[in-house]
Amino acid sequence: MVNDNEIKTKVSPFAMREGEIKVFDGKDGYVSMNQIMQKINLGHINDLHFKIIEYINKYEFLTSRQIYQLLQMENVEIKSQDKLNNKLDQLIKSKILTRYYFVSSEGKGIFRVYCMEKMGKYLLNSREIDCKWQPSDNAKPVDMIKKKLAGNQLLIAYMRKVKSFSNYVLKPQITAKSLAKKFKPTLRIDFNFNQHNYSFVYEVIRRNLGWEQQLIDRMNLWKDFYDNFIIGDSEFSTIPQIVFVCEDMTHMGEVFKVITINRINFDKINFYYTTDLEQNNDSLSSSLYSFVNEDGKFKIRKNEAKILL
Repeated sequence: MVNDNEIKTKVSPFAMREGEIKVFDGKDGYVSMNQIMQKINLGHINDLHFKIIEYINKYEFLTSRQIYQLLQMENVEIKSQDKLNNKLDQLIKSKILTRYYFVSSEGKGIFRVYCMEKMGKYLLNSREIDCKWQPSDNAKPVDMIKKKLAGNQLLIAYMRKVKSFSNYVLKPQITAKSLAKKFKPTLRIDFNFNQHNYSFVYEVIRRNLGWEQQLIDRMNLWKDFYDNFIIGDSEFSTIPQIVFVCEDMTHMGEVFKVITINRINFDKINFYYTTDLEQNNDSLSSSLYSFVNEDGKFKIRKNEAKILL
């Protein structure tokens, strides 16, 4: 597998592309549970396969590269990504998992996206592992899937590279008290740094149709949350720091512009920004950016964040 710092692409694989659609790349037809049980009894489906299914259940959408990195972090013996791909193919053929790829005017995407299938849910439930998957989950549009993939990539990078990483919550529930609305950002990550606990919340933003208005609507919920925040709200022991995960540096500026033009200001925190490709660096301490006003003009500034060492 190519190391993160060896990836040369200048465009995130999880960026939106014009006219992009997802294409089914799984298995058609019927596979019975008896057939799957026979494979389990013969050892053709083993604990490694179940570990992969559990990852998909937890993270919802993953690439084979992301699965391989998760296995490496848990010191699960897997010789190569090609070996992993063989395991994934076995799960696809048994309709335990399924997969998709993306096609746009630029051509076919370079990666496959793996997600749950009905048989996978049955197998996890048989081991008393909670699985809330339902068939409609796989009908999510491209932008929602790519948001999830970008969030998972950031999380895996933090788990691998940040010493102060403590815990995480996928899609944490946040309450905007005055508006009486609940919403879920992509990710919450907790840190233990210099014997203090800190929380960051991440909003992954893609350039899907209407993303600017969606951002404005979401920021109004965040403003309500921050303006009325007291310790303990939405299970935060300290006020969380918000980070916008953008497709690229240009998109970062576009997000800042939407927020600025609509005069969305928070008194209690600053806004920080990052991009998908920033997570490929060996160190993430310089992966956060902010916009500062210098002589009446806003300029982008790279921040040194020791908490991300």
